[in-house]
Amino acid sequence: MTMYLILKMTALLPLWLLQHIAIAAAFALYCLNSSIKRITATNIQLAYPHLNQETQRKLIKKSIQSQCLTYLEFIKCWGMPPAYSLSLLNNIYGESILKEVLDNKKGIIVVVPHFGCWELLNAWLNVYTQPMIMYKPNKNIGINRYVLEARQKFNATLVTADETGIRAIFKHLKLGGLTVILPDHLPKASGGIYSEFFGQNTLSATLVSKLASKTQCNVIGLSCIRNAELSSFDVHCTQLSDDILSKDLQQSVDTLNRAMQEMINNAPEQYIWSYKRFRNCAGNINVYHPQAN
Repeated sequence: MTMYLILKMTALLPLWLLQHIAIAAAFALYCLNSSIKRITATNIQLAYPHLNQETQRKLIKKSIQSQCLTYLEFIKCWGMPPAYSLSLLNNIYGESILKEVLDNKKGIIVVVPHFGCWELLNAWLNVYTQPMIMYKPNKNIGINRYVLEARQKFNATLVTADETGIRAIFKHLKLGGLTVILPDHLPKASGGIYSEFFGQNTLSATLVSKLASKTQCNVIGLSCIRNAELSSFDVHCTQLSDDILSKDLQQSVDTLNRAMQEMINNAPEQYIWSYKRFRNCAGNINVYHPQAN
C-alpha cells in the first residue's frame, strides 16, 4: 500500500520535474559505476563494436539517462487519464499502415521492443481498436495495483502471461483482433531458439513467430521515441516483412530480430540496454559472467 501511495503522489508532479529528477538520478548512476551502467556498457560494446571508445561512452551515458526518463514517464502516464498520454504524442509516422491492417480483418500482432516510452502506445492504439495483451502481475502488491489500474483505463482485454493467455490471443487473432507483444526479452529455453540479435547468437523468443505462422496475420512494428526537447514523443509504425509468417521458425525469428534491431537503431540511446539480453548465447555463453562459462 505504501508503494501504491508513493506512485500515486509521484504521478501528481509535473512531467518536467520528474524528468529533471531522472536526469539527476542517471548522472549519479553513471558516476557511481552502478550495475545499470556496467550492464549497459557491456551491451553497447557488444551491439556497436564499430563505434570508437568515446562514442560508446557517450551512448552509454545517454542510454542510462533515457532509461531513467522512461521509468518516471511511465509512473506519470500510468497515473493520468489516457487523454494525457495522447497529448504527449507529436508526430505519427506510418499511421496509414495501422489503418490498412485493421481494415483487412486478418488479425494483427504489434511488435513493440523495450524501446523509447512504449507505455504511451497503449493510449494511441486504444483510439483505433481494443487490443488483447498479456499481463504478468508484479510481485509488489502496491506496484501491481497501480499498474493494473492504469491498464484498466483502456479498452484492452488483459489475459494471463501463460498458456491460457496465449490460447486466448490465438483466438483473438483468428477473429481479426489485435495484440501487442514485446518479444525482445530473454525467454526460457523451452520458448526460444538461437538467433542473431545485434551480432550475438542469443536465445530469442518464438511466440510472435509461432502465432504469426499459425494465423497468417499482419505483423507490424511500433515504437514511441522521445524528442530532444523531452516534452513530446513521435510514434513510428512500420510494416514488417512477410518472412515473419514463414513456417520455417528459424527464418521467422531471424527476420523478427532484424526488424527490431532496425527499429532500435533509429534511436539506440532509448533502448533498455540495462537488461541482460545476452545472458544465454549459443554455446551456453553468459557474457556478463564469462568465468561461469
